[in-house]
Amino acid sequence: MRRIHIVLIVAGMMLASSCYTPRTAGNSGKVPPGQMKKAAGTKSAKPFAPGQQKKN
Repeated sequence: MRRIHIVLIVAGMMLASSCYTPRTAGNSGKVPPGQMKKAAGTKSAKPFAPGQQKKN
């Protein structure tokens, strides 16, 4: 009987630990226009803003 309890506890721990999914930020990998402006060394963030880009 004790062995069954140990097996159930170990199985429960394995199931609980396998359900973890890492959560990332909503815009993972996207850089805000202001930060991109700094990286590019330009004076305006307008070309980097998604609403200001011209559609082709």
